[in-house]
Amino acid sequence: MGDLYEAVDALLSRPADVLPPPEVRARLRKASGLTQVEVAEAFGVHRMAFLRWENGQSEPRRRHRDAYLRLLKGWAERYPEAAVGFELAEAG
Repeated sequence: MGDLYEAVDALLSRPADVLPPPEVRARLRKASGLTQVEVAEAFGVHRMAFLRWENGQSEPRRRHRDAYLRLLKGWAERYPEAAVGFELAEAG
């Protein structure tokens, strides 16, 4: 049973990869000066797919999600005033 608990503790100690609330996602993108079209093109998705990610209607698949979270964290470091409400911005 100790091994199982150790495995659970290891999972719990991993940093969360939670996306910020939709309003923070939009603020960060706008602070960067990029449009939804520009970001969508960089990710190789349609603008409507990106719009759904940004407004929280859908979640990107793992590969895109990891990259999107990386982008959001980068913007949060660059534009801290737009990152209010994004707890990972400080820890990231």
